[in-house]
Amino acid sequence: MTKKTFKTIEDGDDLELHIAYPKGHQSMDKRPAIIFFFGGGWKFGKPGQFYPFIQDLSDEGIVAISAQYRTKKSHGATPVECVMDGKSAIRYVREHAAELGIDPDKIIAGGGSAGGHVAACAVVDNAPQETNENLQISSRPQALVLLNPVLSVGPDGYAHGYVKQSIDNWQSVSPLHSIDSNFPPTLIQVGTADKVLPPSMAYDFEKQMKAAGNKCEIIFYEGAAHGFFNKPEYRDQITNKIKAFLQSLGYIN
Repeated sequence: MTKKTFKTIEDGDDLELHIAYPKGHQSMDKRPAIIFFFGGGWKFGKPGQFYPFIQDLSDEGIVAISAQYRTKKSHGATPVECVMDGKSAIRYVREHAAELGIDPDKIIAGGGSAGGHVAACAVVDNAPQETNENLQISSRPQALVLLNPVLSVGPDGYAHGYVKQSIDNWQSVSPLHSIDSNFPPTLIQVGTADKVLPPSMAYDFEKQMKAAGNKCEIIFYEGAAHGFFNKPEYRDQITNKIKAFLQSLGYIN
């Protein structure tokens, strides 16, 4: 596992990308990249959560990354800083694509729970982002791979009151309320017993995505609760579904 600093925050702490390169990878390559963001309700969590997935996906020829971002526990962060860090991570990878051996036009963002929210918010143009970065470089991924993501922080969604404490315009960090025709192809995997992303909300997201002309695929796991992707028995199935989705987009053979 290679670690690379993508951002230094005000207190001097570095935020890092944890990178799994494909075997034989060279900087002159132009491979697709996938960046995962860990779950933990924006309050805790570490990049190691996605090590099993990035190791498996790097075997498919993708530069696979698990990104660090600030949480409430680590830096007293709110969901706003989490979203800002997510955009920073994707922007860094695109800006440094040549040295990383990555195709800047084939960047996939993914994550679980709050990390899925961070990934999806990278698509939202008016979501919060750092002003001291080169904003001419897009933080938008070309595809989304989400595991029981927080899709709504609205009144009927998850943690509405908590999010509103950090931002008045909560719609700017609520993917369900920000769908437009520019949303990239999206894969969502979720359990039927999930209370954070209930099936009805997943169906609503899919309906709005397709109405806007976007590709959206939802895979349900019968009886699985929130956070099911952390359980080893689901890992192979989840990874195979991600591979099939990325194959359909032409990102892996």
